Amino acid sequence: MRPEYGETWAYESIIGALPGVDLAEGTAIAIQLVVFEVAVLVLAWYYDLWNAAIAGTAAVVVAAVGSIEMLRISRIARAPETPEPYRRLLFSSSIEVVLAVLAFVALITHLFVFDPRTGEPLIEVLFGTEAPILVVYLMLLVLWDLCYRIGTGWWAAVVALWRSGRYRFEPATAATLRQADRETLLFGVVQLVLVPFLLDHPVLLVALLGHVVAVTVVTSASLALLRLRELSTETASA
Repeated sequence: MRPEYGETWAYESIIGALPGVDLAEGTAIAIQLVVFEVAVLVLAWYYDLWNAAIAGTAAVVVAAVGSIEMLRISRIARAPETPEPYRRLLFSSSIEVVLAVLAFVALITHLFVFDPRTGEPLIEVLFGTEAPILVVYLMLLVLWDLCYRIGTGWWAAVVALWRSGRYRFEPATAATLRQADRETLLFGVVQLVLVPFLLDHPVLLVALLGHVVAVTVVTSASLALLRLRELSTETASA
């Protein structure tokens, strides 16, 4: 049974709302991965941009892994024993979309305004001085995909910390939520795959590393609170 709207990420809602389409989660992710990767390889072949294809493939893989992690986190968070305010804050607020928009606008501003003024722009490094329009279009589409997943990962970490500080849980529920937090932590760490492509671009590198560190610290704090505030077996059965 599909989850009800209001208890889904925007990503899940879009897939579920497509008329006449009923895709399993794994199928939707596979299609996402194949379509984007084929587009990257075809454009790399047509414009002879094989160096850029490596970075594009890394970004596509990170986005696909992000989709997997989002679905795992949401499935755990929707468990019946989790607090309803936690689920409502995590899904119904759509804050992850707001965070994604902010991240994407900041990234576009950096790429097209800040970067050209401070040295060799990343777009020039990847695509040359005359970047093909179709390639830039695909790049922006993949970057939005990444920014949305980054926003989702950050919001999942923040809400997890709020949940762990506000509620106390029985051992079984705490174990379930720890799994959600571990998935959130993995969600952040996976993005380190992009680091090698940003070594010569310190602003983007610091932004990415700062995000990963922040998610790691916040999620680790949530895990620690879950452990510290977990109800004892005697208290839970009383």
